[in-house]
Amino acid sequence: MRSSSIRTISIVGLGLIGASVLRALKKSPLAAEQKIVFKGYDPSFTREDISQLEAIGLDRFETSKEKLYNADLIILAAPVEANIQLLAEIRQLAPEETLVSDVSSTKAAISTRADELNLRFIGMHPIAGREQQGYHASHDKLLSGKTVVLCADEATLSSRDAANLMELLQSIGCRTTLMSPEEHDRVVAAISHLPQLLSSTLITYCEKNISKSGPGFSTLTRLAGSSWDVWQDIVSTNRDNISQELSGFCSYLEQLADDIRNGRLDKVGMLFEKANSLYDQLNKKESS
Repeated sequence: MRSSSIRTISIVGLGLIGASVLRALKKSPLAAEQKIVFKGYDPSFTREDISQLEAIGLDRFETSKEKLYNADLIILAAPVEANIQLLAEIRQLAPEETLVSDVSSTKAAISTRADELNLRFIGMHPIAGREQQGYHASHDKLLSGKTVVLCADEATLSSRDAANLMELLQSIGCRTTLMSPEEHDRVVAAISHLPQLLSSTLITYCEKNISKSGPGFSTLTRLAGSSWDVWQDIVSTNRDNISQELSGFCSYLEQLADDIRNGRLDKVGMLFEKANSLYDQLNKKESS
């Protein structure tokens, strides 16, 4: 057996991503080899919910904060504002050497707070999800083949338990990539947050004609099923980047409208050709 440093993992927030992480790691041969104990907590859970999570791999549902935070690795999987608030509690109750991570969709705000509290912190964002929420929608393959962005300083990333975390992520089929928290938030504002807001805006803009729409419209507005309870914190913690992307996209649309209005079909054709090429690149990436 290889030398390992992570023996206990506590997951705080057992919704879609938290439960999917649990299910995937529970099936990981590496996690089994390390005999990792999985603890978790979610304030909304009933006895029935707890039983179902125990059936899919949770070793202990832990209501004692002292016992919950007594872990080698803590993964915060609540909404980002709640995760930020929990950091002070973790600072007070967790062992000094505990590695703290999160699966929030924004990274700058939580990384700044973790740094203020002098926590050993790795921001973690699995680029995966579904419109449905809750552990009922979770799946052990949700993260398989997906990219997980890691945000941390070099000293933390070079530590033994951070290396062990990356090995665990790779063992469940994830690809890891490194970014600064600020770069991460700029990137996801364009490729994640903008599409969500466009989907929600498009379906409301076309409200009167929805009954006449076809499968193409349904595909394009798939993200409109996402919950504001999840997205409220994302928007509030990345509003500068999101508003900048929205403004830039509005200018892009205005130019397209002007080209069509003035019959510049060659430019519209060039847009389609470039989009076709990018679509092919995207699908090759997804299938690799």
